Amino acid sequence: MSADSHTTPHKLTRFKRVALFAVLLLTATESTCTYNTLHYQSELIKTSWAQVLIEYQRRADLIPGLANLVKNYAAHETTALSQVANARADLSSIRIEETKPNDHKIIARYEAAQTQMRRALSRLIATAEDYPELRANQAFRDLQAQLEGTENRIAYARQRYIESVQAHNLTVRTFPNNLLAKLIGQDTIANFTLDNEIAVSVSPKVNN
Repeated sequence: MSADSHTTPHKLTRFKRVALFAVLLLTATESTCTYNTLHYQSELIKTSWAQVLIEYQRRADLIPGLANLVKNYAAHETTALSQVANARADLSSIRIEETKPNDHKIIARYEAAQTQMRRALSRLIATAEDYPELRANQAFRDLQAQLEGTENRIAYARQRYIESVQAHNLTVRTFPNNLLAKLIGQDTIANFTLDNEIAVSVSPKVNN
């Protein structure tokens, strides 16, 4: 029996060990990269969501002053004023997570309530068309300018959040990333719909 016949099985065994080690190393490296990616995406979502809440709160802070000005000049515009009041009440009844919304039904309600608020504000501002003195009021003009700027910031913050969630959800749904995602408790995150993004990006305005 030749020497090669004795060494071949040993060589094959060593090759299998090297191949197995290489596969394990590659798997571990890929898993580490996926793990880091998932946590990076999760932190990005928290940051972008926090910014969305900040911008919505900025808008909410402008509402009382705007409503009071309209009352002073057009107290009989009860429909527009009540729509804003109802929208505020609907929003206050929704308990949204401050870090990231994990409940798709809750974020759908929240988005619908914010859309209702935006439409109510648009109608309220539109009442100024019939009141030249209100339109000329400097405080009203300042509030309108702040509101327009805030609506632009809301649109930008929402877009950042949508993009960050899309990237995260794609990662956790893709094989083999989904295996590690389940292992460390990462799941898809609720997102805004894209249907009204164009409408959101258009600020409510009053003709001067």
